[in-house]
Amino acid sequence: MIRCVSPALVCTLFCVAAAAVWAQDSGLRTVHVFVALADNEHQGIIPVAAILGNGEDAKHNLYWGSAYGVKTFFSRSADWMRVSCGEKPKAEIIERCVFKHRAANVYLVADAYRGIEIRQAILDFLDSAAGDGAEMMSLPSASGALKLPIRGGANLVAYIGHDGLMDFQLSRFPRKKNEVHREAVVLACASKQFFAEPVRASGAYPLLWTTGLMAPEAYTLKSALDGWIAGENNEQIRDRAAGAYDKYQKCGFRAAHRLLVSGW
Repeated sequence: MIRCVSPALVCTLFCVAAAAVWAQDSGLRTVHVFVALADNEHQGIIPVAAILGNGEDAKHNLYWGSAYGVKTFFSRSADWMRVSCGEKPKAEIIERCVFKHRAANVYLVADAYRGIEIRQAILDFLDSAAGDGAEMMSLPSASGALKLPIRGGANLVAYIGHDGLMDFQLSRFPRKKNEVHREAVVLACASKQFFAEPVRASGAYPLLWTTGLMAPEAYTLKSALDGWIAGENNEQIRDRAAGAYDKYQKCGFRAAHRLLVSGW
């Protein structure tokens, strides 16, 4: 029996393959970070200060605009250069920021999702971990438009925010779409326990996730990326992340090392 394949599916598969080949040929790597803004009203979090826990206010939000939020922390980092901020690619996202590593051909694209849209943020992260929804994002450059593979076309995807899977169940688990190797970081409370099944279904490798309660702030992600960019192994990356977490949380390296783990 011969089945017809839709033009849309052909285009999607071609774009995924082209993005992977283009990135490999150019040496470019991309990281796509999905941030669910902290939201006292719509998430099952321990309430934080009102100005930090307003899921509609990215500028002051705990996980985005505060000192250790993704936008602020990477903007102030000496290792990263902020390329752009302000784009709103879809209604659930308040702001998108793009950063370029100063010493490596690595770009980081971070999306701030409204707090009430935490379910969509998690689904978009898992879809991307599975290799679905690959897109090519255009950035102006001196030699013309630079094409960045994002979402399912990224090399590494990360979720930062409240562990929404403690509060609700997903109606579907995105399934692995292709054989392209992707890595995933999940900085949320007890993410290894709650995200294990959907991450396994996605086919992505869990580079870093957690075994207990934690503060999902940007210094942990930044330190893990330092090791990933340098080509370190999983345990070295874990050590870096644990060292950063201990530095800012003052919890002790051993406790941080038990909290942040790599692999299955």
